[in-house]
Order: sequence, then C-alpha cells, then structure tokens
Amino acid sequence: MSQQIINYEGVEQQSVAHFTEKAYLDYAMYVILDRALPHIGDGLKPVQRRIIYAMSELGLKATSKYKKSARTVGDVLGKFHPHGDSACYEAMVLMAQDFSFRYTLVDGQGNWGSIDDPKSFAAMRYTESRLSKFAQLLLDEVGQGTVDWVPNFDGTMSEPLVLPARVPHILLNGTSGIAVGMATDIPPHNLREIVAGCIALIANPKLTDAELFELVPGPDYPNEALIITPKEELAQLYTTGHGSVRQRAAYEVEDDVNVVVHALPFQVSGAKVLEQIANQMRAKKLPMVVDLRDESDHENPTRLVIELRSKRIDVHATMLHLFASTDLERSYRVNLNVIGLNGRPQVKNLRGLLLEWLSYRVETVRRRLQYRLDKVLDRLHILDGLLIAFLNIDEVIAIIREEDKPKPVLMARFGLSDIQAEAILELKLRHLARLEEMKIRGEQAELEAERKKLERILSSETRLNTQVKKELLADAELYGDDRRSSLLEVDAARAMSEQDLLPSEPITVVLSDNGWVRAAKGHDVDGRQLAYKSGDSFAGQAFGQSRQMVVFFDSTGRSYSLPGHSLPSARSHGEPLSGRLNLPAGGRITQVMMGEPKQKVVLASSAGYGFITSLDNLVSKNKSGKAILSLPVKSEVLTPCAVKSGDWIVVVTSEPRLLVFVSDELPELAKGKGNKLIQLAKGEQVMAVFACEPGSKLDFVAGDYVKTLSASAIEEALSQRAKRGVALPRTLKKVNEIRVAQ
Repeated sequence: MSQQIINYEGVEQQSVAHFTEKAYLDYAMYVILDRALPHIGDGLKPVQRRIIYAMSELGLKATSKYKKSARTVGDVLGKFHPHGDSACYEAMVLMAQDFSFRYTLVDGQGNWGSIDDPKSFAAMRYTESRLSKFAQLLLDEVGQGTVDWVPNFDGTMSEPLVLPARVPHILLNGTSGIAVGMATDIPPHNLREIVAGCIALIANPKLTDAELFELVPGPDYPNEALIITPKEELAQLYTTGHGSVRQRAAYEVEDDVNVVVHALPFQVSGAKVLEQIANQMRAKKLPMVVDLRDESDHENPTRLVIELRSKRIDVHATMLHLFASTDLERSYRVNLNVIGLNGRPQVKNLRGLLLEWLSYRVETVRRRLQYRLDKVLDRLHILDGLLIAFLNIDEVIAIIREEDKPKPVLMARFGLSDIQAEAILELKLRHLARLEEMKIRGEQAELEAERKKLERILSSETRLNTQVKKELLADAELYGDDRRSSLLEVDAARAMSEQDLLPSEPITVVLSDNGWVRAAKGHDVDGRQLAYKSGDSFAGQAFGQSRQMVVFFDSTGRSYSLPGHSLPSARSHGEPLSGRLNLPAGGRITQVMMGEPKQKVVLASSAGYGFITSLDNLVSKNKSGKAILSLPVKSEVLTPCAVKSGDWIVVVTSEPRLLVFVSDELPELAKGKGNKLIQLAKGEQVMAVFACEPGSKLDFVAGDYVKTLSASAIEEALSQRAKRGVALPRTLKKVNEIRVAQ
C-alpha cells in the first residue's frame, strides 16, 4: 500500500506513522544542524554566528560606542533568528562572560552576571554591548569572497553560512550542546598552544600523536584552577575524541590555619561551595573547620577562606576530603562532536579536528587571495583603458563632445571593452590633470606587483601553506596569552571516614577483670583509682587518641578491636565487652592496647614464646575477632608492650630469672606461636615481657612490692634469645608488671 495518496482535489493523505516519522526526523536534523552543534569552520552554533554577524552589520566593532543589547537582539531576531528573545540574549551574555568564555566575543557594559550566579545578568534593556577585539578574527574576511551566503529565514537578505575564522575557534572557547541522539562537550584551549599544533601539522601532517600532545597538552579554562587529569588520560581523550577532564580548586595556606581558595573549577559557584562545607559543619562531619568566610572582592574575584581548628590539623588531608565531598573538584565530560566540512556531525580526535580545520583555512585563504586577485585584474583592466584615454585625451574629448553615443565609438576606435569605455565616460573633469597619468602608471605598477605575488602564492600549495602559517603566528602573537589552568599530577581526592573526621583527643581506655571497658579523657588517669562494680577490679589500661582503634586480647589468643571514640565514658562503670564482641566459649578479655597502626608490639605467652607484629595487624572488623597468638596448653596471654628496632626485650620468669636480649633477634610475624624467648625449667612460666631502650632503669612490680633495677643490673642479664638468664631476688617471684623507673 502506498504511503502517500493525492486525491482528485489535490489534498495529500499520509499515514500517521509515516507523517510522525518524517516530522520527527526533520526536527532531529534541524536541532543537530541548526541549533545544538557547532561548525568546525568557525566553532559557532547558528545563534552565536547570527549574533556576531548582526553586531558587525550594526557597526559595533571593538572601537565603536556601546549600544543597548536590546537593539542587537532585535536585529538578530528580526533579520536572522526568528526565535525567543531570552534564549538569544542568554547566548549573547555567555559570549560576554570572561568566566564562561576563554576568549570573549562580546564586550559588555553593565551587569553581565557573576561567577557565583552566571544568570544574574541584567535585562537586555539595561546592558550595552559591542564586539570584542578577538571577534575580529571571525569577521575580518567576511567581505572578501571567503564565505558562502544563504538566504535568511524570510528570503529578504543573505547571511553567511559559516564565518571565515582565522584561528581554530572550535577549540578555543569550546562549547556544549544537546541535540537529538547526540551531544557535544568541547573544552576551551589556549590560543598559542592550538596555533603551535596547527603549525606543526602544516610542516608535518604525519606528526605523531605524542609530538602533537606535547604542543597541546590539555584544555585551558578561563580560571586558574588546576587540571589534575593524568597525562595518559588526556592523551586517550585526544586520541578518541571523548573522555573527561578533572579540575581542582587552587589554594594556599595563610598563618598556618587559614586555607585560602583563590581559583574554583570551571563554572563552580563559590557560594555553593561554602554552602556545601557549611552543611558538613552543621552535621558535625567537619570538626577540623571552625569558620568560613567569603572575602571575594573586585581585586580578588575568588577568595574563600576556610579557617582550621588549629595548626596541628593536616591541611592536605582536610583539602583532599573537601575535594572529594564538595564542588572544589569537578569532572567535565569531553565529546569532540562537531559538524564537519561535509555538513555531517561526527566525533573527531584532536589530530583530525585540526587537520580538517586547516583544510578549511587553506581553502578560505585561497578564496580570499583569488577574490583579491580578481579585483586587482579588474582594476588593471580599467587602468589600461584609462591610460589609453589619457594618451589620446584630445581625441577622446572630441568623440565625447561630437558623438550622440560615444561609448561604441570609443570601443571601436581604441579597442576598449565595455567596462573600460564606461570607466572613461565616468571620469570627472578634475581627473584630467596632467599628474593623473603618473598616478595611473604608479597604481599600475603597484597592482602589477601585487598580481604577481598573488599568482605566485595561488600557484603553489607550499606558498599557500606558508601564508596560512604566517597569519596564524601573527594572530597568536596579537591575541594569545599564557596558559591559565596549570596541569598537575596530584593525589587523588579521598573523603575521610567517619572515624577520621572525629576530633583527635587523648584518652585512657580502662579494662576490668570482668571485661568491662570505659574511656576517660586525658592521659593523666590511673585506672586503679576508679570505682568498680562489686566483685570487679582493675585489669589493665592503654593510652591513645580517640580516633585510634582499641585492640583487645582474650584468654584464647584472639584479638578484637573497637573505635576509641565509641567506648562509654569513664564517669560510669562502662559496659561489658561481651555485649559488643562475640567471645568464644570460656574466653574472656584479658588485655588492652592502643597506638599508631604501624606501631610494633611484642606478643608473648606465659609458656615463653612470642613474636613481634604491627598493631594494625591486630585490628579486626569482625565481631568474632581474629586468631593471632597460638597458646600452648595451660598458658596465658601476657601484657603486650610497644617495641622499636634496637630496643632490649626484658623477660622475667616465675623462678624468678631475668633475660635481656636485642629485639632484632625476635622475628616479625602476622600470627602464630612465635619463637622461644627464654629457656624454662619444668613448671616455670614467664611472668612478664617488656621492651625498653638500652641503658634504661626498670621497676619490677610484684603485687604491692616494687623493686628497681639499675641499668648496669639490667645489662648484666643481656644475652642471646632463648638463653637461661640470671637469677633475681625471691621477692620478685610473682612479677606482674615491668615499667621504666621514674
């Protein structure tokens, strides 16, 4: 069945399916080609191109006076772009905002919005505008035969199909747009870098990608924030034409406690960033920050001050958290999708995009030079006729005076063309002076020299490329500037955990014999002096920081851990660990320790075996803990102690005997039984193990009895691991603690 039927009355009939499909495809093509995507030639969308051209037609050059923006918008809508005035004005505003466009095309006067609120611009009846100097790079060659002209929407006048951009504007200001089924996101770049890449490709079209990426290392946004995308990812982006770019705020530290953010990522509002940080502060998730201030002014468009709690706060870690949790760091999608010279949208890589633009530019320059050559030849032709007239001036005047139709007579007499004869007839009397012949011959000489030069360039691809290269270098020198967005490789942003965000305060964790635990603020707390429930008593204590993990050991050799900040206050009796940990049958918590994760500790059993491990190895997220120390039959876990390389390890037995050896003799293990510490007699047990610096004086505690041994007495017991050691006084038979003497 036919899709389309025309009846005898001339009325066309279509199926709904056919009509809707065609209508939607027409709409989709319109949005793609005439609204959302930029053309590779001038890098502009149709509305932007029409605004720029309309302003040039109004005479709004960079050197002219400002005119009301409403006048410009009215001309654009009435002559070229029959759409909404607000959308047209917003497109115009975007081209005037120096924080939105890397190289602004419109020079605005009045309120054109701010970084915090780009849409806070005044109505078009209040603002005034003109073209910027940079816009001349798009318009200079419009009237020089370089562009194709098409009728406007009502066919009453013509408009340029594409502007003859002298530089690759498609990459300089970038653009973003959403069409039907496709989108474009092109970041801005630096003019000097892009021109350097173009010149390198002119000299060597087979330039390697690596060499090209050295010249064009990455985007260059209008702000001074940092581009932190790794070099490999940028290379991949430019190779494929799509990817992403990450930008991070630039900051500096003043007075050790004030972090001053002086550059925000592209299109990020300082007010929104402060609001995000303030929300975290209100939620008690940012204890290291005590105050926020916005000190931005005319001289410092961006100056956000983040005041830290003290000089001890890790600024780098704090900023990495803020980068991860606020808009101080943002990722921008890149999709180099443009309408090519063939009129079709396509995602292009950097090389393809620059080469295609260069072919467009070479053709534009060819058309411009050819246009000028045609003008020169036409003028030379007229000058040849004028010279003939001057050499035969009397006869020419006589013909004009005596003939009714002098034009054909002149053409027949002197062999003139119609154009030459018309030029002679239009001569003014003042031009019949004697000096006029000299002027004609001088102009002929100049034009003849220009003709030869133009023909020489047009006849050689190499000379044409050289001409393009010279013009690119001149424009880059005149309009180029230094890179604003620095390229750096930095640490990845990482949001702090809930534990990291807590204030770090000194605490003392106290453990009781019945397995109750509590935490007191400060390190001047003595757990022995605290009150305990009836039938309970002090078992041990550990000193650390509230942000650290507390490690517990049970009687079976398993380790458990809990966050220090989560423990109950020492104002009460605490709470039993059995409610928070899954202890094995018959097991009970006997030891507690705290410290930095990389802190080394000595773990030992009363059977005389032990090893060294790191504290973070003992941390377990499992309520059931993890098996660490293998205990021989009828042995117990001894109180762990901190150790560092070169320390002496002191071992005391129930005999009592004392052995001292260098800690480096004891292996470092993740778990297990360990190595033998001291040679034990039958029925003898190790009572305590301690680590100290060589030359220390130690207190040996046996219940209420304390015996202090001098450094020399300790040194007398120095031997090798697993030896028998030396005898101690019988009063130290039940040593339960060793500590450094005061």
